[in-house]
Amino acid sequence: MLSFLYARQSGLDDPVRLRRAESTRRVLSLELNHNRDVDRVHGNGINTLDIEVIDGRYMLSGGSDGVIVIYDLENNSKKLKYSCKVVCTVGRSSRHVHKFSVETVQWYPHDTGMFVSSSFDKTMKVWDTETLKPAEEFQFDGNVYCHHMSPIARKHSLVAVGTKDPKVQLCDLKSGSRIHILQGHRGEILSVRWSPRYEHILATASTDSRVLVWDVRRASGSLFTLDQHNGDKSKASSEAVNTAHNGRANGLCFTADGLHLLTTGTDDRMRLWNSSTGENTLVNYGKVVNESRKGLKFTVSRGCSPEFVFVPCGTSVAVYGLHSGELITMLRGHYNNVDCCEFHPDYQELYSGGKDCNILAWVPVLRQPDIEDEKNNSKRGGTQAAVNPAFEDAWSSDED
Repeated sequence: MLSFLYARQSGLDDPVRLRRAESTRRVLSLELNHNRDVDRVHGNGINTLDIEVIDGRYMLSGGSDGVIVIYDLENNSKKLKYSCKVVCTVGRSSRHVHKFSVETVQWYPHDTGMFVSSSFDKTMKVWDTETLKPAEEFQFDGNVYCHHMSPIARKHSLVAVGTKDPKVQLCDLKSGSRIHILQGHRGEILSVRWSPRYEHILATASTDSRVLVWDVRRASGSLFTLDQHNGDKSKASSEAVNTAHNGRANGLCFTADGLHLLTTGTDDRMRLWNSSTGENTLVNYGKVVNESRKGLKFTVSRGCSPEFVFVPCGTSVAVYGLHSGELITMLRGHYNNVDCCEFHPDYQELYSGGKDCNILAWVPVLRQPDIEDEKNNSKRGGTQAAVNPAFEDAWSSDED
């Protein structure tokens, strides 16, 4: 740590390296914070979480009870032990509440005055945060599994929607209408994700085991289909040709730079793909238990070196090295299956929601004193804890 600070002070080093090294150390030290509770509101499992990027202060949750909750993550009490308080709720008493399970919630990327939710009641609703009333409502023919708004789009205001119908729906927030469909899948659409690098690039995952990548400006179909065997027909059975997984493909997540795409499937595999070429990078994450019949909500760290993947895995959250495939740790604390998790890049914190109706906060432990500080302290007769070797590795790997 001191060598980083000295190099930065001397102008020998880039401040980004110091920030990445400290972010990496913080992620490696994540643990359940017993001093921070999140108010328990949902009467059934929590399916989805989203933290807004404007202030990084407010979090949405959606549950199997149809309820939507907005939390304030800030510690307004300034006490060590505190609760993340509920700001407002779209509860069962509201006439606008979803009738069935809420599968996805998402803040509007450019303004906290609006958020979008989708549900098994066959609707997607665009909400006014101030009034907690829908400004727009889209009706579909079947259950809505997922939706996603582009985090970077300036030239369009499209929401991609996945339903029981094999066609991907594109809804325009400006006109309030469904303007386009994408045809190519043969099963229900369980996950959709816009690229954080190119605003017209969309990835979709389906029960047909396939993941398709689209340029929504093109009318001629998808750009390419992800193939787990990279085109090697000798390794694939006739059913497995041009499939991303051997089971349902039910999870998608781009890396923050948009260069790679992660997919999960009910074949208990997670795969990392080059998002430009569609090539399987063949990173081996081992068995990633995935029994979800719906979409799996997992997430990737931002600002670390290397980056990490957080995946719900039974009653735990598994943490993997993104490019190494190494299982770093298992975050245990839920009493029932975990269905979603959300990374907070400003503070390197993680929030997870599960069927036990709880939202848990995973927070970095305070940094241990450096060896130099420990030596100075021992001269004064004090005692300090030793530096965790994992933290040392995080610093040294970045210095290399």
